[in-house]
Parts: sequence; C-alpha cells; structure tokens
Amino acid sequence: MAYELYYWPTIQGRGEFIRLALEEAGADYRDVARLPERKGQGVPAMLACLDGGSTPQAAYAPPVLRDGEVLIGQTTNILLYLGRRLGLAPRAESGRLWLNQLQLTMADWLTEVHDTHHPLSTNQYYEEQKQAAMLRSADFRQTRLPKFFDYFTQVLLNSRGQYLVGARLTYGDLSLFQMLAGLQYAFPQAMARLAPQYPALFALHDMVAARPNIARYLKSKRRIPFNEEGIFRHYPELDG
Repeated sequence: MAYELYYWPTIQGRGEFIRLALEEAGADYRDVARLPERKGQGVPAMLACLDGGSTPQAAYAPPVLRDGEVLIGQTTNILLYLGRRLGLAPRAESGRLWLNQLQLTMADWLTEVHDTHHPLSTNQYYEEQKQAAMLRSADFRQTRLPKFFDYFTQVLLNSRGQYLVGARLTYGDLSLFQMLAGLQYAFPQAMARLAPQYPALFALHDMVAARPNIARYLKSKRRIPFNEEGIFRHYPELDG
C-alpha cells in the first residue's frame, strides 16, 4: 500500500521534510489533503487525523503519516519511522539515534525561523507584530544563524565526508537542504553574505539538489513554491 501523507495542501511547512524523504526514495505515496475532497481525501481527511474523538492516538497537528494501520505524527518521529524503511538512515541504532538528534536540532532551528515573523503570537497577523519581528530577525541573522551554521559545519567535518551521518545520504541531509533552501528564500541578503563562510554546507545543498529524484521533484508541480503562508517567509524588512 502507498504511504499516505496528511499535511496542509498549499504550503511546504513541516510536511516538506517528509515529502523530500519519500521523493528521494522513490516511494509510492499520496499527498492526501491535496487530492479532491471526497471520502478519505482532501483537507477533511487530514483534519480527521487530529480528531481525538474519532481517531485513537490522534496527532496534535500535521504532518501525519499513515502506513497501513500505523498512524504517526510529528515530523521527526515520522522520519525516524521512515528512515530504515526507505534506506535513508544508518543500520546501527547508535547512528539512527544520532541522526534523530540532528533532526530534532533542525526542528528547533525551524521554530526559530518561524518566530522571526511571528515572535509574539501565532494568533496575530505579521503586521500586528512587525516591530518585534524586525528585532527578532536581526538577532536571528546576526547570532542564531551563524551558530547553527557553525554547528552543522562541525558535524560535517566530524563525519569526514559529504554527508551528516556516515558514508551515505540520509534524511538528515535532505532536511538540511530544505533548511538552507528555505533560508535562501526568506533571507536572501543575509544568506548571500554568510554562504562564502560555509562552503561545506552549501556544497551539501547543491549535492542534494542535483540528485536525480530530488532534481525531478524540485521541477515538478508536486513541489509547492515557497510563499508567505508557510514557515519560510520573505519580508524584505526582515532581511539585511
């Protein structure tokens, strides 16, 4: 049976990390909320995964992955599940735990990206917290981005190769690609200044983008464009 991915149909968001893993592996999957609304499809089917009254072990929020009778929430948890099944994680438990740790760190990083444009409340529009967002973004660009870049550069150096973990591509490399791609969209000026200082990170980005399955996906209609509804948003006043 095909995997079923439940995520918002108009944004990349946290679901994109799952899509990249499925696309790289050439896995058979259905992006359920993007399908026409009828029984078991569309946004209502996604929302049903969050309904604790009708779905045991309901997720708090998407993404959610269904594999037969197994229903899994949380991006990092889903990738931990898919990793070995798709050939995108080490065989040894120690390696899988290390990869999971790196993915959790990227989840923290992604939250910080979101908070650059919504530092006060997710229930307020960006325009209602614009001044706070400008302050938060300046700190993010000047201190937080270099700290994350330094950390993942050191991880690459310690792995003694072109991948984050071991001698083969893992879902962690795909996720780091997505982080860098999103940041280039959201903060093009800041990223242009930082990129020359971190050649190993951007070599990984380019390597992932050139992989046959990923290259086809990036050119396809399945890849939702970055936009100002997702996590990575480009507001010129927040860049610099």
